[in-house]
Amino acid sequence: MASADSGCNVNRVDHLNESGRQPLAGRRIAITRTREQAGVLRKQLAALGAGVIEIPTIEIRDPASWEPLDSAIRRLGEFDYLLVTSVNGVRNFLRRLKAGGRDVRDLKRLTIGAIGPATASEFQRNGVRVDVVPRRYVAESLLEALGADTVRGKRFLVPRAKIARDVVPRVLKERGAKVEVVEAYETVVPEAPAGELQRLLTPSPDVITFTSSSTATHFARLAGKAQVTRLLRGVAVASIGPVTSYTARELGLRVAIEAKESTIPGLVKAIEDYFRGKASATKTEVRNHKSH
Repeated sequence: MASADSGCNVNRVDHLNESGRQPLAGRRIAITRTREQAGVLRKQLAALGAGVIEIPTIEIRDPASWEPLDSAIRRLGEFDYLLVTSVNGVRNFLRRLKAGGRDVRDLKRLTIGAIGPATASEFQRNGVRVDVVPRRYVAESLLEALGADTVRGKRFLVPRAKIARDVVPRVLKERGAKVEVVEAYETVVPEAPAGELQRLLTPSPDVITFTSSSTATHFARLAGKAQVTRLLRGVAVASIGPVTSYTARELGLRVAIEAKESTIPGLVKAIEDYFRGKASATKTEVRNHKSH
């Protein structure tokens, strides 16, 4: 787990609010992505003046066996749709496609759906056309984008994490589709020295971010479920979207910030807006106090 010193960055750039300060200057924000995927969020927050504490709560691992995914790739001609819900799913699917002696040209006859611009961009970066990207970046919206009457009798391949929400496969099956879910990767809780989490959260940050349900549930496991609310007392919980917010609330946390667009820039904007709103409220209170 990264140390507080190595994970705390404050960059001075030209992002200033009306008072001439960076909008997140003086704020300490904890982020809980994987080490590899924390960089973009860290840089965007630091560019606004925040001190950033990295608390990796997810480690991405290969599945115990590639055979289920490899078997599905060998049978690509049986499928009508390929649905992927994460960047990691895209990466490992394309990695095994290549390992099996095939390439992205073999995907041309499939209708490809992706949840979120990051997932779609990972496909596009590798030369794969994406046909369906929902307006909202949650599984339910992907189902809406597919339409109610088009899936009956169609065959769907869904490579995803070992443990994931079953909404997409379940609803597709209810609509008469045939769905094959295969494990493309798994997420595990990283090992951390005893007391490391408490040390990173001392002094308490102003905000902790959760960019997926897994980051929230894994944080709870690292903390110990009985200790989560105590550790985060007085800390604003920031969620990337409604599914993650639901998971956080199930863990007993109050979500103070939710991104309107479930992307990293959307999350950063929501945090910025939150503190801008607090600053405005403080100014109003001061004015009202003076007027009395």
